[in-house]
Amino acid sequence: MKSINKVVDQQANELELMHSYQDACANKEFRAYVEQLPIEEEILRKYTSNLEDALIEFKNCKNCKGLEHCENKVKGYCYTPEKEKNIINFSYVACKWQQKAFKENAYKKNLELFDMPKDIKEASLKEVYTDDKSRLPIIRYFKEFTDQYQKEKNPKGLYLTGSFGSGKTYLVAALLNEMAKKGIRCALVYYPEFLRSLKSSFQTDYSEKFDFIKTSPIILLDDIGAENESNWSRDEVLGPILQYRMQNHLPTFFTSNLTLEELESALSITSSGVDKVKARRIIERIKQLTISMELIGKNRRN
Repeated sequence: MKSINKVVDQQANELELMHSYQDACANKEFRAYVEQLPIEEEILRKYTSNLEDALIEFKNCKNCKGLEHCENKVKGYCYTPEKEKNIINFSYVACKWQQKAFKENAYKKNLELFDMPKDIKEASLKEVYTDDKSRLPIIRYFKEFTDQYQKEKNPKGLYLTGSFGSGKTYLVAALLNEMAKKGIRCALVYYPEFLRSLKSSFQTDYSEKFDFIKTSPIILLDDIGAENESNWSRDEVLGPILQYRMQNHLPTFFTSNLTLEELESALSITSSGVDKVKARRIIERIKQLTISMELIGKNRRN
């Protein structure tokens, strides 16, 4: 008797599912939606409620103009049915706008920041102010650098000096972001803090930090000359980094509020006294690695 009741209940349930599905199909949009799914009706009618939810999100996606306009439950994703054997699995699938965002941000894995603002990863040459004519030679150099790098011609990096707040760091970061988009690993390093971090890591990951900066395909040493000079930072850190990069033709970028002449003077004076010879040796390595340009403009941080 129990077996007969079970069969009757099952038949009643299937009949209810069929009626529910047929009622839903009275809606032309629902019918058109399920008809384009590569799933048999026998399976579809078991999931009417879920399919109605999926249709709502499908329609939202169809008319959506961007992530900021997303009306779905999970922003950037669409509730989507997919047949698996004799059942339907519903999952959230990234929409075209979310996929575009993934693609646009994929380059960030090629960027390593050392005490730099996280939003520096958003720096873009498209957003660079061109209202200041002093920027135009730098932008032209960026194009030449990119072209030469792609042709494996070992282009020189840039020593960019200039007034405070003129946008030196943003400019170079925008270039390195473009290189990262081409699959090239770049490191952007706030140099004074990097030295402090390196000094405190003698017993932990000193070699790992040092070697990463030394060997990165492209690096920016930001605000060089702002650090407290010591024999160690000049002779055991900066000197070997520059020597390695010079020997291996690795593009190196610098930003500084100091000219090369002023940097040489700063490097020559440490707590141990004055050593112009070693300071001159550092400057010669920088000159081998870079061309020097100046950016003088209004303070854009205000």
